[in-house]
Amino acid sequence: MKAVVLVGGEGTRLRPLTETRPKPLLPFMDRPFLHHVLDHLGRHGVQEAILSSPYLEEEFRSFLEDRSGAPAATWVHESEPLGTCGAIVGALPLLDGTFLVCNGDILTDLDLTSLVRAHRERGAVATIALTRVEDARPYGLVETDEEGRVAAFREKPEQRVAGWVNAGTYVLEPAALEGTPEGIPVSIERETFPSLIARGDPVLGVFSSAYWRDLGTPESYLDAHLDALAGLVSGVRVAAPFIGAGAEVAPGAAVSETVVVGTGARVEAGAVLKRSVLHERCRVDRDAKVEGSIVGRDARVGAGAMVASSVLGDGAALAPGARIEGARVPPGAAVS
Repeated sequence: MKAVVLVGGEGTRLRPLTETRPKPLLPFMDRPFLHHVLDHLGRHGVQEAILSSPYLEEEFRSFLEDRSGAPAATWVHESEPLGTCGAIVGALPLLDGTFLVCNGDILTDLDLTSLVRAHRERGAVATIALTRVEDARPYGLVETDEEGRVAAFREKPEQRVAGWVNAGTYVLEPAALEGTPEGIPVSIERETFPSLIARGDPVLGVFSSAYWRDLGTPESYLDAHLDALAGLVSGVRVAAPFIGAGAEVAPGAAVSETVVVGTGARVEAGAVLKRSVLHERCRVDRDAKVEGSIVGRDARVGAGAMVASSVLGDGAALAPGARIEGARVPPGAAVS
């Protein structure tokens, strides 16, 4: 079994973190999130994963060099954004039958083996994993008939409503992409799937109660770490708080169980950390307070400063005694 992992988005909702590295390469605990996606595929027998992205492509090079174990990662050059289906079409020469597609920014413990089995048993040309959310406004709803076939994709609702949405994991036959032009942007959600349904091809929806979270915003990125710290994600078992290799937490620092301290980071005495993620080599000086926030790699929170519900980009610096709340600080910026 092979898989296509979609990693081409620019992650605009996660800025400033994604101004310096692609969203799938942001750390999850102590290593790039994409490792967790690939490891999940490997646990379900996927032997090769195919990836492509024109955004910060060079950033993926070191990841691919460091990657080991199943599945093997194969890179396909994509000179310009081709959308979700365009990226899959570009991988077709490397595919040889039924294959999986998943998004590189979704944390899930979905049973991929059962998903593939359902796809084959029902003779589907495309199978879509569906997950239930309490607020479908960011996603839009998916309608199915009594036999489990997908009947329609509804527009994103204007009002908060619960329902079943596309979970971003698919099983496809190469025939699902027949006639799709190469080298131009195509959306599998807005164009390919509706076209298959319109011509009567079997598109199956599989309801799943597995853990699922889209890491597309700072809030959801932080919540995913909190869920993992609480033991809610199978396949991710970590101590709480999580202290990365080489990180230093001084005696007298108050670090709650809802905190991730990244590799090589430093937390000085008197600092108070709650519900936050600290990236690699960042520094929180004495008596500083960080709550509900993400501190980028090599960033610094000065002595006595306070950071609340904010995101500091890579290399940003908060002056001693400064206070920010609900802010997004660009990479390398200095805040006094």
